[in-house]
Amino acid sequence: MLNIRVPTLILDKPKCLENIRRMAEKAETSRVKFRPHFKTHQSAEIGNWFRSFNVSAITVSSVGMAHYFANQGWNDITIAFPVNIREMESINQLAGRIKLNILLVNPEPVHELNLKLSHEVGVFVKIDTGYNRTGISADNVKEITQILEHINKSAKLEFMGFLTHTGHTYKTNSTNEIKTLYTHAIEKLNCLKKTFSSEFKKITLSIGDTPSCSIINEFENIDEIRPGNFVFYDLMQQFLGACTFDQIAVSMACPVVAKNKERKELIIYGGAVHFSKEYIISKEQGITYGQVIGFTKKGWDFFETNNYLAALSQEHGVVKVSDQIFARFQTGDVLGIIPVHSCLTANLMKGYVTLEGDIIDHI
Repeated sequence: MLNIRVPTLILDKPKCLENIRRMAEKAETSRVKFRPHFKTHQSAEIGNWFRSFNVSAITVSSVGMAHYFANQGWNDITIAFPVNIREMESINQLAGRIKLNILLVNPEPVHELNLKLSHEVGVFVKIDTGYNRTGISADNVKEITQILEHINKSAKLEFMGFLTHTGHTYKTNSTNEIKTLYTHAIEKLNCLKKTFSSEFKKITLSIGDTPSCSIINEFENIDEIRPGNFVFYDLMQQFLGACTFDQIAVSMACPVVAKNKERKELIIYGGAVHFSKEYIISKEQGITYGQVIGFTKKGWDFFETNNYLAALSQEHGVVKVSDQIFARFQTGDVLGIIPVHSCLTANLMKGYVTLEGDIIDHI
C-alpha cells in the first residue's frame, strides 16, 4: 500500500477511464450530446481525460469552477446553477472568452442581466420535473411563457432550451423506479418543446443525473445528458443499482488509530471533514457512512457488507467490523472505505493519489 500518513482519497485511474468511456459511448450510440458535469472531480487533469472521448462541452456548478476550466481550455460551458446576479463581473469575463450558458429559474434576473451583461450568453430555462429543488414546474406554462418572452426581447440572451435535473432518482428503491422517473421527465420536457416549437425552432432538451444516465441504455427524445458522479461512482450509486462495486473508482485510505474489543470497533483517522456526513440506510446495517475494503497491490477487495463506517465526528470515524476483520487490522494499519458520496468527499479532500502514487489536482 502507498505510504499513507493521513486520510487520503485514492483514485483507480483505469476504472475512472472505463466509466468515462462507457458513458461517452452510450451518448454517441444514442446520438445525444455528452456534456459531463465536472463538479464531481473538479480536476484539470481528470477533465483532460475526457478529451480522449471527444468531449468538448462541459457542465459546472459555479462561476468560479467555470473560470477554472476555462483556464484549462474548455470553451463551451454550462453553469448548471441558478444565475447569481451578484457575480456579473465574473460572468462578463467568462462570456467574453467562451461560449457560456447560464440558468434561469424565474424571470426576475432578466432585467439585471440586460442592464449589466457585456456579451451574449446562452440561457437554459430550468424545469422542475419532480425533484422540487429549483426550477419552474413543467406544468406552469404561464410562468415559462413569461420568462421566454423576457428572453426573446433581450439582445444579450439566447434561449438554448429546457434543462432539468432529476435528482429525485436518489430517493428511489429500485432501478425500475429510476427508469419511470426518467421517462416522466423526458415526457414533460418534450411536451414543453412541442408547446414552444413554433416560436423557437431549435430547443435543446438537457437532462442530468447519474442514476438515470447509468441505467438507461438508449437515450431517446433528448438532446443532451449531463451526468457527473459516474466518473467515480460511490456507495450511494451502488445502493441504487446505478453501478457495481467493481465500477467504483475512488476510496478513502485511513489510518487505524484505536481498537475497541468490547464493541468490535476500529477507530480511524477519517471523520466528517473528510467524508462529509452523507449516509445511506440499509436494512442490514442501518445508517452507513461507508463500506470497508482492503487494499491490494492492484487496488482493493470488498469485504462482507457487515463491515462498515458506522459513525463520524469531526476527525474520528467509528468502523463496525466482523471478528475476522477486527483481528486482521491493528493500530497503524491503513483501512479502506468506499465513501457514500464521492462528490462531497472529493470536494473535502481537494486532491487524489492514484494507485501508482501519482498526485492528481483538484480546484
